[in-house]
Amino acid sequence: MQSPIQQLIKKEFLLEFRQKSTLAGIAVYIVSTVFVSALCFKKIIHPVVWNALFWVIFLFIAVNVSAKSFMQEGKGRGLYNYIYYSPRQFILSKMAYNMVLMLVLSLLTFFFYSWFVGSMVQDMGLFLVCLLLSSTAFSAVLSLMSAIASKANNNISLMAILSFPVLMPLLLVSVRVSKNAMDGLAWSVSSNFLLILIMLNVVVVVLANILFTYLWKE
Repeated sequence: MQSPIQQLIKKEFLLEFRQKSTLAGIAVYIVSTVFVSALCFKKIIHPVVWNALFWVIFLFIAVNVSAKSFMQEGKGRGLYNYIYYSPRQFILSKMAYNMVLMLVLSLLTFFFYSWFVGSMVQDMGLFLVCLLLSSTAFSAVLSLMSAIASKANNNISLMAILSFPVLMPLLLVSVRVSKNAMDGLAWSVSSNFLLILIMLNVVVVVLANILFTYLWKE
């Protein structure tokens, strides 16, 4: 028998795959963004430019994907979830789903980016670990902010404003670790930054469990 969290995650995937146009739109957005970037930068020589462009694309994709997390929850569906699920189960399922989706899309982005623009990563293992931790942290932060914005008439601008102070330090750490991976530096150089990414994931999940209970009552 599935737990309530598993049921909610399954529901999210079923709803997502029923709206195939949404997934296709995200895929087209990724490919077109990377392709246009490749046309603008016919040959990126400097690793700093490669790294910065990748994370700019990653940031826009993360915001577009996570923005709809709570925006598609109508009043009827919200009442149903309020009756049958606890706030902890609901927010954890949302965050888990968004983490998985964002991780898949980030890997897809890196694949097409490396294909069209070329890869300058020397330590692929460190880069993928950074991408994993960054994807989960970004999706967790944006999911929580999307929940807050949903109580203000689904104001996407409000979500972006609330997310900015948290996402900027996260983005700076991600850029630093990925740059170390591109330079082929030892993992020990990036150990403190990886620890920061892990702690950010933990802190956001804990805060979401605490704060969402008050949003749930609204």
